[in-house]
Amino acid sequence: MALNYIWIAFFVIAFVIALAKLVFLGDTDAFKLLVDGMFDSSKSSVMDIALPLIGNMALWLGILNIGERAGAINFLSRIVGPFLNRLFPEVPKNHPATGQMMMNFSANLLGLDNAATPLGLKAMDSLQELNPDKETASNAQIMFLVLHTSGLQLLPVTIIAQRFILHAKDPADVLIPCIIATYVATVVGMLAVAIKQKINLLDRVIISWLGGLTLFVTALVWFFTTQLDKEQITTVSKVSSNLLLFTIPVIFILGAIRKKVNVFESFIDGAKAGFETSVKIIPYLVAMLVAISVFRNCGALDYLNEGLKWTCNQFNLDTRFVDAMPVAYMKPLSGSGSKAMMISTMQTYGPDSFAGHLASVFNGSADTTFYIVALYFGSVGIKKSRYAIPAGLIADLAGVIAAILISYLFFG
Repeated sequence: MALNYIWIAFFVIAFVIALAKLVFLGDTDAFKLLVDGMFDSSKSSVMDIALPLIGNMALWLGILNIGERAGAINFLSRIVGPFLNRLFPEVPKNHPATGQMMMNFSANLLGLDNAATPLGLKAMDSLQELNPDKETASNAQIMFLVLHTSGLQLLPVTIIAQRFILHAKDPADVLIPCIIATYVATVVGMLAVAIKQKINLLDRVIISWLGGLTLFVTALVWFFTTQLDKEQITTVSKVSSNLLLFTIPVIFILGAIRKKVNVFESFIDGAKAGFETSVKIIPYLVAMLVAISVFRNCGALDYLNEGLKWTCNQFNLDTRFVDAMPVAYMKPLSGSGSKAMMISTMQTYGPDSFAGHLASVFNGSADTTFYIVALYFGSVGIKKSRYAIPAGLIADLAGVIAAILISYLFFG
């Protein structure tokens, strides 16, 4: 239901703004820009997103199917089960969804977007099997989605690479701020959903896991800041992520051989499911990306930014952060859009400027809430998202606030 209202709002706002531009400013291209954007986004949603996703889905669901038959997913479920069973009480113990969710979280942690999406869609499909109302998101699906949209990431490789391309003096100097901001977003998103679902956050297992994860993040920050120089950080991030990405299928294949599983047939069976899922989500992608396109092209984000700058000036606040805010506005809507905004900000103000640094941290502090809701819920036919979007936006807001404060601390 929330997606329905948001979709309508995007079109109505775009129409009103374009009409005002035509009537009051004489902008005869106002509606042409919206129409061109509609056609371009509908084409790119299929050609640039859905079709490449088919290949990734087929590849990673094929690999995941090998891992399931080899017993790797069940093994992972037993390790993380005590923690996830508390956060997902509706999911039976040792259910495959637990291991699949953990695989998705792990891929996100390493910044492996190509692997994270197929693994996440598989986990959502498994959760849908447990969902008694197939058109309404379950508590478990909402918790999983919000944890995913909070975008917990320890190795923002693509952001560091883009800063290197734009000749930043220290491309990896945003690594620690990105880790802190995305961790804050994840914890806040998890707490918001847990409170709504009346999950006992004082449970000893939950506290132990959160404490252990916090210590791990702290140790990682210490290692990168004290043991490595800037160039080494970039190298370690790139090598470790790609090494782990290739290690996963190798381990699954070796495990399957040990259990005498037909590896090739297992891969083909999983890949077929990946193809079917990819085709199913195309209408949802087109609908959401077209709506986002008209909202962006009407100039609403520019007006929002000008209003924010005016408000800051009224209270004599530092307005340097406003220059990077278009990235924060775009991040919940479109991953490619926020990346383009980040690049534009660095090109305009410089990658080593405050705005350039903050734009990078914004891009690494959360994930694309609206896109992910449309993609994941659309893949299993869910029409009523309940409070998934508000909870995801709360996590996004926490990430934005944390990114601003941390950037002033590190780069201000």
